[in-house]
Amino acid sequence: MAKILIVDDDPDIIEAGKLVLEREGYEVEGASNRAEGLARIEESKPDLLILDVMMEEPDDGLNMARELRKTGHTLPIIMLTSVNAAMGLNIDKDEEMVPVDEFLSKPVEPATLIAKVRGLLQKEGQG
Repeated sequence: MAKILIVDDDPDIIEAGKLVLEREGYEVEGASNRAEGLARIEESKPDLLILDVMMEEPDDGLNMARELRKTGHTLPIIMLTSVNAAMGLNIDKDEEMVPVDEFLSKPVEPATLIAKVRGLLQKEGQG
């Protein structure tokens, strides 16, 4: 089954994501910051990444996504964040600035998360 990495500084988000996705049969790991997330990507080679925007720095998730794309990583990325609601912004995926496959606002319904994960993994031949 596909491996998923959740990178978020909120341990409750990681735990909730694990509960929802493991119930669907996925193998799920968590990382609490950008550095730990990058290390886990190299170690465990996840098939999909769920990434928060704001962690130690307000743009950690955006920078991490850009860094992964620049270094040739093609794994699907779901950006999961409350930054739009919290700051009144409307950030969305953009090939250069926000190089992610999906952009979801927190809180996300479990069924929506599962559908997006399943769809991206099927597209990659992993689902």
